[in-house]
Amino acid sequence: MHKLWASTYKEFLLLTRDIGGLAVLFLMPILLVITITTIQDGTFKIIKETKIPVLWVDQDKGEISKTIYDGLANSQTLDLIENASEADAKDLVFKGDYQLAIIIPENLSKDLTQKVDENVTGIMAKFGLEEDSTIAAKTPLEQKEVRLYFDPATQFAFKSSIKNGIDQMIAKVETQSIYKAFQEQISDDPTEVIFEKEPFISFKEIVPEGNEEELIPNSTQHNIPAWTLFAIFFIILPLSINMVKEKNQGTFVRLRTNPISYATVLGGKTLVYLFVSLLQFGLMLLIGVYLFPSIGLPKLDVSGKIPLLFVVAFFAGLAAIGLGLLLGTIAKSQEQSAPFGATFVVILAALGGVWVPVFAMPSFMQTLSKLSPMNWGLEAFYGVFLRNVGFGELLPEISLLFLFFVATAAIAIVYNERKNAV
Repeated sequence: MHKLWASTYKEFLLLTRDIGGLAVLFLMPILLVITITTIQDGTFKIIKETKIPVLWVDQDKGEISKTIYDGLANSQTLDLIENASEADAKDLVFKGDYQLAIIIPENLSKDLTQKVDENVTGIMAKFGLEEDSTIAAKTPLEQKEVRLYFDPATQFAFKSSIKNGIDQMIAKVETQSIYKAFQEQISDDPTEVIFEKEPFISFKEIVPEGNEEELIPNSTQHNIPAWTLFAIFFIILPLSINMVKEKNQGTFVRLRTNPISYATVLGGKTLVYLFVSLLQFGLMLLIGVYLFPSIGLPKLDVSGKIPLLFVVAFFAGLAAIGLGLLLGTIAKSQEQSAPFGATFVVILAALGGVWVPVFAMPSFMQTLSKLSPMNWGLEAFYGVFLRNVGFGELLPEISLLFLFFVATAAIAIVYNERKNAV
């Protein structure tokens, strides 16, 4: 035990003298989580509070175009700016002055009303509900297109949301036109209600509950666990670099002359860097709880979750340390350990769902993401923060993280013994 504590103290001195390593471990994750959370929260506020200016060209000037205009104007996300010319609107959008132009075609109201009336009349005649049951020939009508001009730099998500919203609105207008036509054919009393126009099916989002209150996730609860985990795994950089320095400076050679095993040396490093990872995590929680509200960001809710959160952070830290021990054992120079370690952490983060949600990845990448320890840690953190799970539900993820640490540390010990035995 004395040897382990001596190794731990030696590692502590090495770490505290490395100002650059301490900056990577503490300053980098703070700046990262504040920046990312501010950007994402600002995006959410823009979507909710800011109207996007959109050019509106109405070539129809009828009841249908007015209904569509009112629906878009009432959406509280679009600021419709009327423009007389489609060509001008197109040029303004493609120059980047506006993100979108909506063009309503000519005779949309007239042709839609005529088409619906002919269809309704045909149905009524077919069932013998018309006095003249002869089905009249339908007038050939050109299909109408609501043209949308998007700025080429517009993101795909915005395009999809706008197109889906307009498509639903037009479908609603067509349905109401059909109801209205049937109403006029069946009843002479315009005030009589035959068809209910209110939607029968609606949507309601159900979120987890805690203490009889709905737990609505915010940008802080998504970003704190993701980027804290990313920062914890960056431990492998100073850890592996210090191990390479010790080998190059002859420290490991001197250690081999003492009656101390390589496992004890690694044990000292594990204790120091595990403490650092837990300190990192605690600092990030304090920032989320106290700093974020003071700069206008959502407060991190950790009530009743702190013990489970630190359990996950403990095992995530072990997994990161195991990877750092393995890299530091195998690498022969800082030029090998530093670039490889940084790149490998980014790859693990990308696979684990820190950069892009796993469900948005191709099926092959979704399968591959299950091999990333960051995915295990992120799922465990999300389970505590967002899904309100207990310790039992976390066992699969934390077991994988612990086994990953055991496997990487064991490989590092075996590799070191075989290398020194040659």
